[in-house]
Amino acid sequence: MTQDEIISMAREADVSFRGDWDEMALVAFAKLVAAHERELCAKVCEDNADDGTEGVWDDACLNCATHIRDRGQQ
Repeated sequence: MTQDEIISMAREADVSFRGDWDEMALVAFAKLVAAHERELCAKVCEDNADDGTEGVWDDACLNCATHIRDRGQQ
């Protein structure tokens, strides 16, 4: 994750870098960061499924991607 992405997510969550941290904004920021990381991990799994092979490996990779994304619903 780049610094620009982190700053963008902090702004999206209304995190103020001056004065006191707002607890709810900090929680929102943390959730955005976690969601971003889950999505990156899921894409790695999908990329491994799309390696030119077929069968069990592809299914396992796609299954992992689904489970990673599902963690955001918990």
